[in-house]
Amino acid sequence: MWLKPEEVLLKNALKLWVTEKCNDYFILQRRRGYGEGSGGLTGLLVGTLDTVLDSTAKVAPFRILHQTPDSQVYWNIACGASQEEITQHWEWLQQNIMRTLSVFDSSEDITSFVQGKIRGLIAEEGKVSLVQEDDPEKFREALLRFESWFCLPEKEKLVTYYSCSYWRGRVPCQGWLYLSTNFLCFYSYLLGNEVKLVVSWVEISRLEKMSSVLLTESIRVCAGGEEYVFSMFLHLQQTFLIMEQLGNYAVRRLIDKEMFPDDHILSDPLQITKRGLETHARNEAFRAFFRLPREENLLEVYESFLWVPFSHFNTLGKICVSENYMCFASQDGSQCHLIIPIREILSVEKPDRSSRALTVCLRGKRALKFSEVRDFERLAGTIRRKCGSTASPQHSVSNQDEEGVMVGQKDSSKAVSTEALMNVFHPHDAENLDPKMLKEKMKEQSWQIHFAEYGRGTSMFCTKKTRDLIVRGVPEMLRGELWMLFSGAVNDMATHPGYYTELVEASLGASSLATDEIERDLHRSLPDHPAFQSDTGISALRRVLTAYAYRNPKIGYCQAMNILTSVLLLYAKEEEAFWLLVAVCERMLPDYFNRRIIGALVDQAVFEDLIRVRLTQLTEHMTDLTFFSSVSLSWFLTLFISVLPIESAVNVVDCFFYDGIKAILQLGLATLDYNMDALLCCHDDAEAVTILNRFFDSVTNKDSPLPPTVQQASAGSNDKGTSRVDISDLIREAYEKYGDIQSEEVESMRRRNKLYVIQTLEDTTKQNVLRVVSQEVKFTAGHLDELYALFKVTLLHHDPSLAYLEQYQLGLSQYSLLFSLLQPWGPGTNTHSLALWAFRLIDENHDGLVNFKEFCGALDILYSGTFTEKLKFLFKLHLPPEDGVIRKSPERGRGKVDLQAYLKQWQDEIQKKEESIKDLPRINQTQFIQLSKTLYALFHGDPEEESLFRAVARVTSLLLRMEEVGRRLQENTSPSKTSTSPLQPLSPATSTTSPFQTISPPETIASPRPDAAPVETVTNGSSNPSISSSTMETEPANTPSDNTAPTSPTDMEWSFSFEQILASLLNEPVLVRFIEKPVDTENLLDRARKDQLKAQMMK
Repeated sequence: MWLKPEEVLLKNALKLWVTEKCNDYFILQRRRGYGEGSGGLTGLLVGTLDTVLDSTAKVAPFRILHQTPDSQVYWNIACGASQEEITQHWEWLQQNIMRTLSVFDSSEDITSFVQGKIRGLIAEEGKVSLVQEDDPEKFREALLRFESWFCLPEKEKLVTYYSCSYWRGRVPCQGWLYLSTNFLCFYSYLLGNEVKLVVSWVEISRLEKMSSVLLTESIRVCAGGEEYVFSMFLHLQQTFLIMEQLGNYAVRRLIDKEMFPDDHILSDPLQITKRGLETHARNEAFRAFFRLPREENLLEVYESFLWVPFSHFNTLGKICVSENYMCFASQDGSQCHLIIPIREILSVEKPDRSSRALTVCLRGKRALKFSEVRDFERLAGTIRRKCGSTASPQHSVSNQDEEGVMVGQKDSSKAVSTEALMNVFHPHDAENLDPKMLKEKMKEQSWQIHFAEYGRGTSMFCTKKTRDLIVRGVPEMLRGELWMLFSGAVNDMATHPGYYTELVEASLGASSLATDEIERDLHRSLPDHPAFQSDTGISALRRVLTAYAYRNPKIGYCQAMNILTSVLLLYAKEEEAFWLLVAVCERMLPDYFNRRIIGALVDQAVFEDLIRVRLTQLTEHMTDLTFFSSVSLSWFLTLFISVLPIESAVNVVDCFFYDGIKAILQLGLATLDYNMDALLCCHDDAEAVTILNRFFDSVTNKDSPLPPTVQQASAGSNDKGTSRVDISDLIREAYEKYGDIQSEEVESMRRRNKLYVIQTLEDTTKQNVLRVVSQEVKFTAGHLDELYALFKVTLLHHDPSLAYLEQYQLGLSQYSLLFSLLQPWGPGTNTHSLALWAFRLIDENHDGLVNFKEFCGALDILYSGTFTEKLKFLFKLHLPPEDGVIRKSPERGRGKVDLQAYLKQWQDEIQKKEESIKDLPRINQTQFIQLSKTLYALFHGDPEEESLFRAVARVTSLLLRMEEVGRRLQENTSPSKTSTSPLQPLSPATSTTSPFQTISPPETIASPRPDAAPVETVTNGSSNPSISSSTMETEPANTPSDNTAPTSPTDMEWSFSFEQILASLLNEPVLVRFIEKPVDTENLLDRARKDQLKAQMMK
């Protein structure tokens, strides 16, 4: 294949290569140890070296070098795995290149031409290779090795594999790294020493590139307290990016429990490929850079020059084409980029074919001139085709009449406000000529000049000058328009006309937890601003927040959204404020506005990393930087709105919409740097908080044209002893000192810290749950840890917004599966029925879900309980529930939550007292029969099975004799005293045909209880349970009423108390030994782990 030309030192390579063919400009060489004449000691050593190296790292046996007669420099331009392949390349050079080279006068021109031609060939091959998958035969071989070495679930998808070295201490193990959808695996076998690693992606807390004295570059993986270092990759950066993608994918599945329906690349785990992950990463980077909707994907890329009219020169860059946009970004450091919606393109012309030029004509009498466009014919065809497909009414709206970006407005609903609140409560006074208003007019004039030179609206050029104007401050009249433009919200609104109005109408009158929280926070949003002291502002804020909660129930409503939306409504129309909120929550601040604020925690971790690098003096003084995480949380969640006066905070929001989170990080660093001396003198955190609060109170905006009634600057900032800080100066200083922070660097730091933050949250949840549960069970810390892992793998319901104990819960089917793996009895046990009854027993709030505490409480009784505790548990399993129904789990976040019910449940749990055996109800005939069947099933497979059967028969006989004694006493007792009898008569409606005469082994016990699952007759000690829908509902046994007629002893159904059953069983030592028999917890947990893995393999 053709190679990117690289300089080689031929002098040192003569002993490893043999020249086969040569001419004035090219040399074909064969590596020693291959082909004819491969014998000899040198050939043997070279061949052995290449055999030890893996197929991805070893040197190809044939190559072609380029040289010029009067130069000693050689360039490697092609390689081949076979004589036939390299010969084809040699013949192509002879036929297509040799004659052309004679026309050049200098060696430099010849080399430059050859290099350019080879790069062109590589580019053409690259287009074909993008369509084709990796070598299927090699991948199939790697897949077979992966499956045989690691024995993972059958449907585990291998994504890619690499050759590398794993460092065990100071010794490298050369082997293969396999990356699948759920695991990172490594295998090595050298000199009889086998090394095998399997690490789950969800366990990884750190994934980063590192370098040391010994290793130039390597990848470090931290998981479960262990550290793994891999090095010697052929393409380390590519490998690291794939690992980042897989780690992020696994974490998102863990947190969201969804399969990404909007992303076809990640929607099916079985279809994930290396190329798919690379495409996904490329699309995300493309959307983030140009602030495009999440539906856009990068389809084509062209290198070209763009004529920049305001600078009068061509700038080199790339044209990026997606479904609905054509974008350009420069590569020469001019920081010039622009976004062209396809809907704004009128025509595409090709004025000069020789220069491969294109002219794109836009609405508003504008044209963009591209030149030296590679494959410009294809690009022109693509744009023309897309222009034809997007010529719909919703895309035909021009921004020419509106002098900006307000597209897609629909006036069907009079309830929706069509004016920014600042225009309503503080209209612009053109006659006011005070110094602040004059400066405001100068700012507006500067922007008008900028619009005239660089364009206005969605296709405006964004350059360094644009950023300079942003840093100086945006005029009040243009703020809403520019926020819409720089955030990309203008494109969302243009392509969804009427969408907001429909949401408002659909969400009116809806009641949910989100709407309750919104109502609670409405009057806490900028309460000092006149706009939110009136019904106009409050109603607009309510509509925007409710509509967004309806649009995105996954986020719903979170605190801080009200503060941000209030500021958006001041400067943007209501519909525009909604789309700005969408852009912030779903693109610019991902994962910020949820119960766990993961995005904010990730950015705080990034902030800590930047403090360590940029503010080393502060790092040395404060070794624990978590203080800055706690104090800066509101900075990130509200974009400094909650800590700065509103007239200063809007300048920060200006920078945020242009530069994203990078602007907030820069301002945070500048704030700490400004207060460096004071912070270094602090003795505790409280003093540092006071210093920062005092600093924010002193920040003012001397250029703000807002009247004093609107401004929120603290009165303390006017004290003579307090030095004022102008927000424009602070922002300018932030850009001067920390403006070199690149957005790509921030995104890389975000990806690196996200794994750590999520793993830390998961560990915190786990530690809190285990701490609570460990106080109530007898399991060791190690066993609880293993149980938690089993529980978490099986879980159905994950809601991080709930308390720690309620975040992870199991439904009935998941509980049954886990119960079958962990139950301490033999395989003949009626596991399904027992799991159903146990689930119904421990699900005390009847919501159809069981948390880890409830799960461990029941298991602890079966594993470590006393004889009485275990028997009481089995006894209670066979009692009917209070209402006989297992309800489905409630829909969380949608319906209205009964907070009073939760408070009552919490109060009942606090007041719950220890249950006495005397509090247990009596067990009736049908229930006792089922209890006997359960006991028989427990004995199956036990060495003392026959003795246990006989012991149960003796116990039942003893109980029946007690029943006969009770009946005789009852015959001599008046009806009014019947209730004091040891046997409780039941109504004839629930009686069976006749009482038992004798109790024989289980095959004679028939007619299981009507309120339980039907269980087949046990034959020869085995059982085959069958569960029907009737198991979900149970009717309590009828009790006699006062007017019930006396019944004869032969018509009465008998019942027993728990004390009677307990006393009878204590007379049988073999039964006592069996029930009290200690459980090998370690062995059971180990077996459960293996069986759980097998169950996953069978799915």
